[in-house]
Amino acid sequence: MEKILIVGPSWVGDMVMTQSLFKVLKNNHANTMIDVLAPDWSAPLLARMPEIHRILSLPFSHGETSFKQRYRLGKSLRAEKYDRAIVLPISWKSAIVAWAANIPLRTGLATEMRYGLLNDLRRLDAKKYPRMIDRLVALGLPKNALLPESFSLPVLQINEAHRSELLRRFQLILDKPILVLCPGAEFGAAKRWPAEYFAQLAQEKIQQGWQVWLLGSPKDEVIARTILSVVPQHLLASLYSLIGKTQLVDAVDLLSLADVVVSNDSGLMHVAAALNRRVIGLYGATSPVYAPPLNHQSEIIFLDLPCSPCRKRECPLQHHHCMRQIKVEKINQCISSIHHNDQVHPHLGS
Repeated sequence: MEKILIVGPSWVGDMVMTQSLFKVLKNNHANTMIDVLAPDWSAPLLARMPEIHRILSLPFSHGETSFKQRYRLGKSLRAEKYDRAIVLPISWKSAIVAWAANIPLRTGLATEMRYGLLNDLRRLDAKKYPRMIDRLVALGLPKNALLPESFSLPVLQINEAHRSELLRRFQLILDKPILVLCPGAEFGAAKRWPAEYFAQLAQEKIQQGWQVWLLGSPKDEVIARTILSVVPQHLLASLYSLIGKTQLVDAVDLLSLADVVVSNDSGLMHVAAALNRRVIGLYGATSPVYAPPLNHQSEIIFLDLPCSPCRKRECPLQHHHCMRQIKVEKINQCISSIHHNDQVHPHLGS
């Protein structure tokens, strides 16, 4: 039995995509034991991935070096006698724990002068591996090995009892098709479709007989207030803002009920895709080639303007055309097409 320590990433979407790496490792050797060292926020998400044996806490904030503390954490793991470590973040500090744990094979990308800390360095070939998920899976294979022609995409488990409790808590009734809007994007404003566009879309879908749920973190509460202020008062009975009221694990179970999810390029978009929901992903500042929603029911909206993807947190040209020129009418047409092609609601038995 091979015992592997995975040092996990710091973003929700990246953590979701990492499940494909776990699946490849387990498919190659069914008795492989996978432990994941990751930030505490990710534990409930990782708990929905059956490939994982144990989740270990990485108690450092994003950007925090804490060399001595990381060394002590690694030293405390020596007794685990891991055969191998795969370090997914590209920072120097992220490799300290695996090195201090005396793990004999330590794999990761050749970035930030990690020579010595890692002894199985892989150079990034962006042309060979254009998608992030390809890069993650490649780190689980022998050096220079070819990617398999196909591999398993992320599939998160749901907890039906917890989902039922959430429906009671938020007084949600499954009597209409559900459109979930995810209007946030922690990376920055450049990735966000305008709040007033989300509001217009919500208004139109409610008028067409849908209910609309808003999901996001407390950081998205300003966006939620904008949406609620724009939608006419008489339609608000079918608009449920759950932004700031749910934890990540709650969002997983609620997203599993969606007929359609419209989302910026964000962690919740990847969660929805891993729940096999019908996702419409909105891209502008980032590339849909690098991190698309990973299921076969997704549709990507990307205008491919000369200035995009800029990969900036704020629009450097201050016009935000890459997102503002994505019209509500286009998204509404996509939703109608998806819904007409499959009238079976996921919460009613699909």
